[in-house]
Amino acid sequence: MVINKELLKGSTVILILTLLDSKPMYGYEMIKEIEEKSDGIFTFKEGTLYPILHSLETEGMVECYWTETEGGRKRKYYKITKSGSEHMKEKQEEWKTFRSAVDKVIWKEAISR
Repeated sequence: MVINKELLKGSTVILILTLLDSKPMYGYEMIKEIEEKSDGIFTFKEGTLYPILHSLETEGMVECYWTETEGGRKRKYYKITKSGSEHMKEKQEEWKTFRSAVDKVIWKEAISR
């Protein structure tokens, strides 16, 4: 099933922060992790992910650092900050409320038909 991109827009920040709450990750790793955990429903392009990460970094929600891989390549990792963790928890609560309200409307309408 293809999901409308507009539905994904409002949830990208919470998805990214939730991933980074488990461990620091580099961009491509986040893209693959989100795709895998969502069973392929959410597929991010680098052009979508990196501007969001940059905004989160500017807002102090994530920090980045460079490491060198075994092959000598540099890789930029992102990690959540205390502020980012607090924001993530707020967004998770907001999401629960939103999801609950949508479910009530959708399923109440479906049952009454």
